[in-house]
Amino acid sequence: MKKNFFDLSDRVAIITGGTGLLGLQHAEAIASAGGIPVLADIRLNNIDSNSAEWKERFGELAYAIQTDITQPESVQELLGNVLSRFGRVDILVNNAANNPKMEKQSDIEFSRLEFFPLKQWETDLAVGLTGAFLCSQVIGSEMARRKHGVIVNVASDLALIAPDQRLYRKPGLPDDQQPVKPITYSVVKTGLIGLTRYLATYWADDGVRVNAISPGGVYNNQPEEFVQRLSKLIPLGRMANMDEYQAAIIYLCSDASSYMTGTNLIIDGGRSSW
Repeated sequence: MKKNFFDLSDRVAIITGGTGLLGLQHAEAIASAGGIPVLADIRLNNIDSNSAEWKERFGELAYAIQTDITQPESVQELLGNVLSRFGRVDILVNNAANNPKMEKQSDIEFSRLEFFPLKQWETDLAVGLTGAFLCSQVIGSEMARRKHGVIVNVASDLALIAPDQRLYRKPGLPDDQQPVKPITYSVVKTGLIGLTRYLATYWADDGVRVNAISPGGVYNNQPEEFVQRLSKLIPLGRMANMDEYQAAIIYLCSDASSYMTGTNLIIDGGRSSW
C-alpha cells in the first residue's frame, strides 16, 4: 500500500494560543489528518471539550488545557499533563501571540512608537517570543530526547516586510497622531524566524525538524475600508480565508516535509513579492 505522507494518525500536537482564531484552525487541520490536538491557552474561551461539536471537529481525544506560556512552571505542567495522558508528544505549534484588534491599534497612545508603553513591549515579547522559547525549550527537549518531533513557529508576512502604515490611516488626523501597527508585532514575528533557524540546526541530529509559516492577513470581518486597502497590496487581490493555512500546517507537521527544516513557508497571497 502506498504511504500517505500527510497522515498524522495518533500524533500528539500541542498548539499554543490554541483557542484563538488561527489556533482552532490549526487544531482542526491536525485532527483532519488523524492527529490529536492539545489546545493550550491562557484563556479557554468557554469551550467544552466534552461536547459533541468539539469531538466532531477535533476528535475524541483532543482537549484544551489552561497554560501560561510565559511561565516555565506552567509549560512544564502542560508537558506533564500531555505525557501523563498520551505518553508522548510529537508536534509543537508555537502559535500564541498578542495581536491587537483594529480598535486598539487606533489608539495612538498605544500604537505609535513615540508613546508605546514599555509594559506593553514586555508583555508582547513575553507571549510571542519568550513563550515560544520556553515551549521549545521544554517540549522540544522532550522530543529531542525521544529523537523524533516537529516544531512549527507561526510567524507572519510582517516578519519579511515592514507594515504599510497607510493601511491604518484615519482622515483628518495629523501625521504624528495617525494610528499604526505596533512595533512589537514585527519584532516578535521576525524573532520567530531566527528562533526557527537556531532550533533547526541545534536539534538536526536529534530528529527534531523546525520550520516556520508566514501567513498573510486573515479576513475576520475587519472594516471594509481596511480590507479594500490591504487587498490592493496583495497580488491575489484579497485577504486569506480562515481555513487557507490548514493544508500548509498538515504539510509542515507531517512526513510530507521530512526533508525540510530551518525554512520559512510564506503564504501571503504574494504580498511580499511586491
